[in-house]
Amino acid sequence: MLKNVPAILPPELLKVICEMGHSDRLVISDGNFPVPTKGKNAVIVRMDGHGVPEILDAILQLFPLDPYVEHPVNLMEVMPGDNVETPIWDTYKEIVAKYDKRGADAIGTIERFKFYEETEKTAYCVISTGETALYANIMLQKGVVTPDMQPAPYKK
Repeated sequence: MLKNVPAILPPELLKVICEMGHSDRLVISDGNFPVPTKGKNAVIVRMDGHGVPEILDAILQLFPLDPYVEHPVNLMEVMPGDNVETPIWDTYKEIVAKYDKRGADAIGTIERFKFYEETEKTAYCVISTGETALYANIMLQKGVVTPDMQPAPYKK
């Protein structure tokens, strides 16, 4: 057992996010996302019994967002003509604001098919969830761990 690691995060995912480097991308997908095809070049982690918000909150406790890009967090845009509400996006904004001083300004959107393409080409990891909200997919770009994020050094 480890201390201060959210229990929802499986060992496989902890290993993957530890392996990821600066600017690597992680996608947390909703239950409708075509993970086997769009995530075929990524490490796929299944978390079917969980929703995106609880996974996002747990990951951001450990995962620094990239400070060098305008939007280290990206959501899949709603397709023109789809009459779909996305209240889950407000939840994402609240969660991101807990862990990044840019708050909602750290969040951008990517057109649906471009989101698929970016996932296929650039995602290091895709997490498959049981999320039922529509357009609930979210892409995170990893930043660097800075000295102010480190625990105090061990002293004898």
